[in-house]
Amino acid sequence: MLDDVHICPPDGPPLREERDALDLIAETWGRDAAWVAVPVERLHDDFFALATGVAGQITQKFANYRLGLAVVGDISRFTAGSAAVRAWVAEANRGRELWFVRDLDELAARRA
Repeated sequence: MLDDVHICPPDGPPLREERDALDLIAETWGRDAAWVAVPVERLHDDFFALATGVAGQITQKFANYRLGLAVVGDISRFTAGSAAVRAWVAEANRGRELWFVRDLDELAARRA
């Protein structure tokens, strides 16, 4: 069930900073979306470099606007080399604001 999910195309501008998140939120506004599904290809590598604070800034913007953020795709290149990223992904997936899913089918199953 993805009726209330705005699915972003993989070839759009990358999300690298708060302004990019706000642009995507503005694009989503008026679509009655509760979630935004962003392909991992749209996220700058800084999103997964936790020390940069980019992930926190971006996810906080979505939370402020009461939108869930689903990162869709293979993130193994980021989790393979970082125990901190693995722990963050596991914690996020237990929550209600940020999820990391393999594909849209997994997102639909979690939303059901």
